[in-house]
Amino acid sequence: MRCQGCGCDAPGGAVTHALVAALLADDLDRAIATGLLTCECCPGCSAACKDGLATARESRRDALAARERHRTRVARLLKRAADLAARRAPAQAIETAPTLPATRPALPPAAAAVLARAKARAAERHKPS
Repeated sequence: MRCQGCGCDAPGGAVTHALVAALLADDLDRAIATGLLTCECCPGCSAACKDGLATARESRRDALAARERHRTRVARLLKRAADLAARRAPAQAIETAPTLPATRPALPPAAAAVLARAKARAAERHKPS
């Protein structure tokens, strides 16, 4: 296979030439599947062709490393948010606990008797004569 980047036709460079063809066609998926991240450069290709392949390889490695850092950061932030929510949950449960309906507490029997007598006297005073 002839290299589309530099025209090299070294017999041991078929994989490298396929990578260069995929990169020139802007087919990154095919280039990765062909071995972009692990393939050695063809010894017969020109220095410009080798540099282009090395640049593409390093660029892809940098992108993969950035993606991994982003995933790690997101996981760390999610864990931090979950921990914070767990710490706040008991406090929120107390604050938002349903309150009992407002009812009048029952009077003790002695107080109820005193109140009844007071109401009876008040009613006697305000009776029409």
